[in-house]
Amino acid sequence: MSLTPAELTSAVSGGIGSSPQRPDGTLKVRGEFAYASDLWHEDMIWGATLRSPHPYARIRSVDITEALRVPGVHAVLTHEDVPGLNRYGLEHKDQPVLAEDVVRYQGEPVVLVGADHPETARRAMARVEVDYEVLDPVVDMETAVGATPLHPGGNLVRHVPIRRGDQGARAEVVVTGRYEVGMQDQAFLGPESGLAVPAEDGGVDLYIATQWLHVDQAQVATALGLPLERVRLTLAGVGGAFGGREDLSMQVHACLLALRTGKPTKMVYNREESFYGHVHRHPAVLHYEHGADRTGKLVYVRARIHLDGGAYASSTGAVVANAATLGIGPYEVPNVTVDCWGVYTNNPPCGAMRGFGAVQAAFGYESQMDKLAAALGMDPVDLRIANAMSEGSTMPTGQVVDSAAPVARLLELVRDRPLPPRPTSVDLRDLPGGVSNTTHGEGVVRGVGYAVGIKNICFSEGYDDYSTARVRLQVINGEAVALAHTAAVEVGQGLVTIVQQIVRTELGVERVTILPMDTSIGNGGSTSASRQTYVTGGAVKAACAAVRERLTGLAGGRDPASLDLAELLGDEVVDETVEWRHRSTEPIDPVTGQGNAHVQYGFAAHRAVVDVDTELGLVKVVGLDCAQDVGRALNPQAVLGQIQGGSAQGLGLAVMEEIQTAGGRVRNPSFTDYLIPTVLDMPPMGIDVLELADPHAPYGVRGVGEPPTISSTPAIVAAIRAATGRDLPRVPVRPEHITGT
Repeated sequence: MSLTPAELTSAVSGGIGSSPQRPDGTLKVRGEFAYASDLWHEDMIWGATLRSPHPYARIRSVDITEALRVPGVHAVLTHEDVPGLNRYGLEHKDQPVLAEDVVRYQGEPVVLVGADHPETARRAMARVEVDYEVLDPVVDMETAVGATPLHPGGNLVRHVPIRRGDQGARAEVVVTGRYEVGMQDQAFLGPESGLAVPAEDGGVDLYIATQWLHVDQAQVATALGLPLERVRLTLAGVGGAFGGREDLSMQVHACLLALRTGKPTKMVYNREESFYGHVHRHPAVLHYEHGADRTGKLVYVRARIHLDGGAYASSTGAVVANAATLGIGPYEVPNVTVDCWGVYTNNPPCGAMRGFGAVQAAFGYESQMDKLAAALGMDPVDLRIANAMSEGSTMPTGQVVDSAAPVARLLELVRDRPLPPRPTSVDLRDLPGGVSNTTHGEGVVRGVGYAVGIKNICFSEGYDDYSTARVRLQVINGEAVALAHTAAVEVGQGLVTIVQQIVRTELGVERVTILPMDTSIGNGGSTSASRQTYVTGGAVKAACAAVRERLTGLAGGRDPASLDLAELLGDEVVDETVEWRHRSTEPIDPVTGQGNAHVQYGFAAHRAVVDVDTELGLVKVVGLDCAQDVGRALNPQAVLGQIQGGSAQGLGLAVMEEIQTAGGRVRNPSFTDYLIPTVLDMPPMGIDVLELADPHAPYGVRGVGEPPTISSTPAIVAAIRAATGRDLPRVPVRPEHITGT
């Protein structure tokens, strides 16, 4: 019988259920936190990347002669200088470290330059001569499969079919729709950056802002032709991620330059290069058909979803699976036919972004639910509640939802919140267009809209999803102190705080130090899929339990309640490392899409209130209320922050955020032309947090970060439709969509 947390805790503050100060919070607020772009080393050089100006072209030749003659240049590298495999990728190794004979997207890396100053590197890049034979790009996701093959296996990355029930089912009321979702950028504020330092053993130490240290390590080692133990990664300060740092960007490039020159090499992207240097959210075209009886009960849903993966696969296969398996929403539907395709094109590569396939699907199925409500003459919330799934419901994959699924309750909570009051006087800051003085209220119409979404939590389809945690307990200056070490990446979401809270709760110690995240400890998995509190939290909790087991032996049968932890430890150092896994999943059937693919489901609902200037097409979101089940709020303040932040990104997709492309070329790679919401764009949020514990998860937690991004976008667009009467089948909604001009 081991000691329990209660037996070790005596009024320890800052445990689970509280909202202690973040250990990195003060430094970030003061502007003193060291981000990856702040890294510095004696005698370091600067790396720069020459990128393709063409979406699709054959490389006839590359001449680096003149670039090498620039004073201050230490190295100019092409694909011939990659010592290992010139390929990498999360799911498929299909992406060159440096382009060989073909470039497949605008911005693809072709040549690297290392120089003693970034301006020197840029001057040298201008002297590199690349002879391109420009080819016609493939840019249409719906016809890409039959177009010119961009990769040896063709242009299909993955097709996922879902088949359940009667495939020929008919219904009394049928609505159809075609919907489009534009390409959204993660828009993290800290551009890609890192520092590679050559080591005495012939390896390299890389300090990098990333989301997944160990997968980066494996890909970098393969490209460098080095064993894993000679490629060591340490997390540098991360300025946001949202999925955009899950793939490699400049990791291998910095290491190549460092090993070639023997000098520490720093690389930092500017904002324009960042737009070219990381993956984005998949654009989508979605065709839906919903059939219901006269009472509003859904009879069937049929969907065809196309996702544009761009030039390389990244995580397109997993995004396709999410869009398909979650493609009908959190509803009871007896008969389902879904087909989802992810394809290669010559558009920018797309991969992970907050919501990961569920965002695109939700815009389609929630738009359909509003259209069906109108056809039936029903209230859109009542229609959703009538079809809402609950605990015990069966997903289209045949998987039974075996924890709380309070979909109806979430909808009721947002519906029953008081509506924001209408302004009693004209204040330009409260109107669409703001202080640009475009209206004083004339032509402004208010609309209200609702949406609810579903998201899988953690990795799926049989992936070996685990995390490793080490907890060390010792006495320092007469006080019991704990150290926690994981490779799980802190990207700003507050994992470092959660780890401290768990250790305090489990071991009853006030002082908990978080060691730097690096590859000297086992894999922590990616900071994505809303998984870290669940999986790394579970690993830390298990490591603490192993420490308590050791303490039981030290107690020697004495009454734990009478023990002082420091006295019990004495000179002993208790150090335990645990590799922890959640319950297993399984791949879905490739023909029917059936299988227990997911670990857990998360749900959120939104009500949006908008004011629309119908003459100019300007939108002001004046209310965006949310209700979400979080299982258990380990840190209530952090939970609210995640819901607010996720809702803001959903607002961005609804009315402003889009990487615009033409013929595969990016037209707006800057924050001047790619707009993201500011504090002035976000309305006050009323938030209801439900804590319906998942019995299968540590502390009952349910991933929080992604669900609010999913339902906020369709709720805002539904509100705009209510105000304007327009169909609005595409996001982001632009002024011309509202005015019809």
